[in-house]
Amino acid sequence: MIQTLLGIATHSAALLLYPGLAAMLAFGLLVELAWRRLSGGRWDAPELPRRRPTPAVATVLLCSVLASVQMAAPFNPMPGDERSVVLATIGLAFTAWAVLALTVEFVAEPGLLIVIQVCWLLAALGPAVQPESLRPQVLGNMLVPALLPVKIACAFLYVLCMPALLRLWPLAAPGERRGRPRLDGRVLTWLPYCGLFTTLFIPPSPDDVAGVLRFFGITFAVAAVAIAMGLLVHRRGAAPARGLYARAVTPYAGLVLAVVIATSVLMR
Repeated sequence: MIQTLLGIATHSAALLLYPGLAAMLAFGLLVELAWRRLSGGRWDAPELPRRRPTPAVATVLLCSVLASVQMAAPFNPMPGDERSVVLATIGLAFTAWAVLALTVEFVAEPGLLIVIQVCWLLAALGPAVQPESLRPQVLGNMLVPALLPVKIACAFLYVLCMPALLRLWPLAAPGERRGRPRLDGRVLTWLPYCGLFTTLFIPPSPDDVAGVLRFFGITFAVAAVAIAMGLLVHRRGAAPARGLYARAVTPYAGLVLAVVIATSVLMR
């Protein structure tokens, strides 16, 4: 009975406090404030729902919390053997699908977004093919020289997909309704996307103060890279962004898939 209660308390702390809802909001508000300042010259904080959240935001919240607790964050109350990269990727995939299903009129290029989502799933799950482990902390700790090309290729693809999945640039003309800036729960997805990258491609940080600083320092750096990429394409316009994903990122994802398959065959 005591073990059951402790398990409930541990999982509740992970979901609601750290690295779940509270940590997601704190991290997301800071990064979103930086994005709004750099992209539009505004220092105002993102507007949070005053009443009950919309179905889209509620779905994003639940899926983002599920993804966040899978991260290899220091002092994560969630036991390591209960974490899974599949749960993390499914949770984050549903955040994009929820926006498509519930607010499709505000989503520019929905078909292209699905293609980008598939490319991102390849980047997130590619490193798990050869180690045959679904624990995110194990994948981050894999530094076998033969697997480094796969990890580097997948990491680069992951970063390329992030700005579009986070909707950091317009894929529609600014005058259209779809091009208007909307929050749509993005503040909740900054930590899951950036923290999962740190978990999958960087060796785990120890459970101490230095480890916490290292983990969040790297995660903030990943967010900064995503913001920089978003600003670059945002300022060039919608057409270059569409061309980048349609004619560059998708073929590169095919190359990454070939690298993953070749590495898996050669290492058997």
